[in-house]
Amino acid sequence: MRRVTLYSSSRRAPAPEAAASRTDGKEGADVAPVAADAAPAASVAMRSRLMPGRRALLFVAGAAVVLALGGAYIAAQPAPRRITQQDIEDAVQKALETVPLPSQATRAYEIIRPSVVRVRGFGTGRDGIENTETGVGTGVVIVDSGLILTNLHVVAGAERIGVVFFDGLESDAEVVGIQPEHDLAVIKAKEIPDDLVAATLRSTAGLAPGDQVVAVGFPFGIGPSASAGIISGLAREHQSPRGKRLITNLIQFDAAANPGNSGGPLVTAEGEVIGIVTGILNPNEQRTFIGIGFAVPIESAAAGVGLSPF
Repeated sequence: MRRVTLYSSSRRAPAPEAAASRTDGKEGADVAPVAADAAPAASVAMRSRLMPGRRALLFVAGAAVVLALGGAYIAAQPAPRRITQQDIEDAVQKALETVPLPSQATRAYEIIRPSVVRVRGFGTGRDGIENTETGVGTGVVIVDSGLILTNLHVVAGAERIGVVFFDGLESDAEVVGIQPEHDLAVIKAKEIPDDLVAATLRSTAGLAPGDQVVAVGFPFGIGPSASAGIISGLAREHQSPRGKRLITNLIQFDAAANPGNSGGPLVTAEGEVIGIVTGILNPNEQRTFIGIGFAVPIESAAAGVGLSPF
């Protein structure tokens, strides 16, 4: 008689022959196969109920360890160094040495440049040809509607006046005011750029010999050109060789100026207009610069257009 196995390590279904022997044989008639797997099934169910709790505990414990290690690492790092005023000054100095700033004259020129115009006088030339350029000077925009200050001797006698703006726009202009005692004229352009910028005017009060200035204009028609210098004196007098008129209360400066600079702005290192270049001193008739130039204070020039900014 064959012995029937009571327990099997395999969970597979019994072979058909074994099932038949347990059913048909007397010895196997009283065996309950279900009872043999009952205990393992109960154990598996119990473990299934306990596993979620153990996993949660392990997760919490792991997270606590990670946080503790992270806190210990942060605590072990040195505190960031406090930035001092000396650090800031050193950084600024290094930046200046690496990328030097533009000169004061350069900054002044860039500020005033959009307001400087070339002034041209047209008439009948010596050869009888009409609409010939008879003179070139400089002007500066003081009102963004197109009002321009220049010298009277630049436009005097011209049959037609033209101006060229910083962007290349050309326009005719007309005289709207004159101040013969200061050799000044106010002209108005008939057409202006959309982005025309008026110059900033500054009172001459507080100026002193030695202050830096820049003259901007079209010497001999070349430009715009910039020349830098200082104020050499105040309240000077000068008699124009061409106009034969004594002009008083002038600013004397040593920035280079030549024919064509007339009517141009004399500006501070901040690009603010303090005067209108009106003439140069020459011991001869060559009309070349020897180191002494004169400018009409902006107070007198502004009065020519009814402005009283100071």
